[in-house]
Amino acid sequence: MNYDIIVIGSGPGGYVAAIRAAQLGKNVAIVEKENLGGICLNWGCIPTKALLKSAQVFEYINHAEDYGIKVGKSTADFDAMINRSREVANGMSKGVSFLMRKNKITVINGFGKLARGKKVEVTDDKGKVTAYSADHIIIATGGRAKALPNLEIDGKKIIDYRKAMTLVKQPKSMVVVGAGAIGVEFAYFYNAIGTKVTIVEFMEQGLVPREDADISKDLGRVFKRAGMEVLGNTSVESVNTKGRGCTVTVKNRKDGKTKEIKCDVVLSAVGVTPNTENIGLETLGIKTENGLIKVDEYYQTNVSGIYAIGDVLPTQALAHVASAEGITCVEKIAGHSPEPIDYNNIPGCTYCSPEIASVGYTEKEAKEAGYELKIGKFPFTASGKAKAAGASQGFVKVIFDAKYGEFLGAHMIGYNVTEMIAEVVVARKLETTGHEIIKSVHPHPTISEAIMEAAAAAYGEVIHL
Repeated sequence: MNYDIIVIGSGPGGYVAAIRAAQLGKNVAIVEKENLGGICLNWGCIPTKALLKSAQVFEYINHAEDYGIKVGKSTADFDAMINRSREVANGMSKGVSFLMRKNKITVINGFGKLARGKKVEVTDDKGKVTAYSADHIIIATGGRAKALPNLEIDGKKIIDYRKAMTLVKQPKSMVVVGAGAIGVEFAYFYNAIGTKVTIVEFMEQGLVPREDADISKDLGRVFKRAGMEVLGNTSVESVNTKGRGCTVTVKNRKDGKTKEIKCDVVLSAVGVTPNTENIGLETLGIKTENGLIKVDEYYQTNVSGIYAIGDVLPTQALAHVASAEGITCVEKIAGHSPEPIDYNNIPGCTYCSPEIASVGYTEKEAKEAGYELKIGKFPFTASGKAKAAGASQGFVKVIFDAKYGEFLGAHMIGYNVTEMIAEVVVARKLETTGHEIIKSVHPHPTISEAIMEAAAAAYGEVIHL
């Protein structure tokens, strides 16, 4: 019952930390109250991508004539799409179970709570409490959908992302509150299969408000052409769920005017809140701020031997961030000298159609940081591969420091750009300059050569514009 390391939570932070610790020779246990893989594998990253792929295939079929192919009338089978998504998620969760066995990691089912003396008390589904001890304990309990006071999630008419991917019946109309990654992905999916979608976003920028302003504008044009109504700089005042549907009252924050929107269901996608309640933080005196756990650069809390990673921290709530934090944390525990994570070089990806990918400074942030900029943009309308693929929507935008050529950031919207952003992440890690990108020969025809072309545009050397 004593381990070198106990990890509480088996999401992409927890299970990755456990596996890396086992690779380093540690005796490891992982505590999970639901399914291995956490939210990402079971209710987030993976099953949502399966749904989005179904929507994309449906759109391909409906536009088959654009590619010289004639097909009959197609119909979206909502139940089959949902079932496929769940099958993909279940398969991935089983894969994590295999990895636990392969790495000889003990899986403890139940709700884990910190106790004094470097112990974790686990309550199983029958209410039995068992205590386990460890030299090091890692909190990786993740997050859940945030609830607003005037938007209380009831799981029926006001739903979160978990319910949105398991609805029994496709709604005819939906209001999506929040236009971040979760909101726009579900908005795209439901709109693509025939649901009337209205998006309400509190921030003035509108869609994907944390992205570069040019990305937000371009996605807004695409979504509006697709028939979605986008209300930026707008607050939700109330939701009346009496009767068969919902009546959502919203207010424009600029002019103060209100309007009512009728819909079948409201999806709350206003962010994530950490799972830090009732896990023993107060018992051990672990410091928090705004509900998030405070840690050092190697993820140790103020209590020796207790660590935290992932969505319980004030870092980006992304699966790959949690994984990187878990690896850094256990390598430090094992006596290695890992490099602290550079949070300004974390890529973000949004998987609506067109896709969005970004890393580093936005144009606004770079200017506010005092840089003199060289900015290059390359539209996919000028890309031979994009045109051939029938995917000429979007662009690549790159930002360099004019003085030294430092690669400050990149922002992309278009076909397959989530597969392209890693080039920029590696380039920034290696302190690659704009001219080095230009002189790195990219294959033709590819979508990825747009990065080279955008860099060339920044320095007045672009060929294909």
